[in-house]
Amino acid sequence: MKIAVDAMGGDFGPAVVVEGAAAAAREFGAVVTLVGDKAAIEREVARVGAGTLGLEIRHASQVVSMGESPSQALRRKRDSSLRIAAQLVKDGEAAAFVSAGNTGAAMAIGMFVIGVLPGVDRPAIAAVVPNLKRFTVLLDVGANVDPKPAHLMQFAVMGHVYARDILGFDNPRVGLLSVGEEEGKGNELTKETYEQLKESSLNFLGNVEGRDIYNGRCDVVVTDGFTGNVALKISESLAEMFGAMIREELNRDTRSKVGAALAVPAFQRFKRRIDYTEMGGAPLLGIDGAAIICHGASPVKAIKNAVRVARDWAKAGVNEHIKAALEAEVARGGKEGDRE
Repeated sequence: MKIAVDAMGGDFGPAVVVEGAAAAAREFGAVVTLVGDKAAIEREVARVGAGTLGLEIRHASQVVSMGESPSQALRRKRDSSLRIAAQLVKDGEAAAFVSAGNTGAAMAIGMFVIGVLPGVDRPAIAAVVPNLKRFTVLLDVGANVDPKPAHLMQFAVMGHVYARDILGFDNPRVGLLSVGEEEGKGNELTKETYEQLKESSLNFLGNVEGRDIYNGRCDVVVTDGFTGNVALKISESLAEMFGAMIREELNRDTRSKVGAALAVPAFQRFKRRIDYTEMGGAPLLGIDGAAIICHGASPVKAIKNAVRVARDWAKAGVNEHIKAALEAEVARGGKEGDRE
């Protein structure tokens, strides 16, 4: 199960990505191909003492910048590290690719180079976020800002399979994000999607509200990419704000500092529970391969765990299970989306 890693992606480039990939090889036994500028990668491999880990290097002469448009990256950067990593998956030389680079470009390249699964009209980006009990899979979080009900139905199936196969939920509870729990609440998209999900074989709870993403009521929350992205970005900013406010209050006076020192173990446990780096990044569900898209500012731990999750995805046969689940829903009379 070889994993292709875009070594040039992200805000920190190969310095962080190579170290993270090396950590995955060292701790998890992952087989990794680093894609990018060979000389730069070799320098980082030497710096982190990873010369004996068997890391393969595939040279790529171009880099997709973080601000580059997906269409330009697709057309003009045919020898980019991101595209070569995806091509390795397409050619069967790698089981998955990992990138902390341009999200839009990663999705476009994944979709058009690797292709989509049968029965999938549009790939979706899923975010695995912590809740009061375990995790919630939220999708889509940015790939499709104006989907159709049939697309959300496909997202629900893909999220269900991912939550079951990777997160270990026996029968994932699926909720449709809306402005109220009652049937009939929401816009036309949610109303039509509700009817399709209600007739599906999924463990559909009905409409859920924003609070249900984090209270543990459901395991998969389905929405359009516009709403999902806004929800995710608000959540990230709130987490940053709460962290800053807590640090400010704990350092306000001597008594607070003493209390903070006594509570260090609790704070460490809390930090681990909300640490996004535990999952590495967001899976791009629906392509005919496996791909984890990491945050541009991902630290070494996030890259390491992204490689682990990508390998687990490929080993678990998630895509085969998604195809089977979509076929089963069609057989039940579900609707297939219009091909784009």
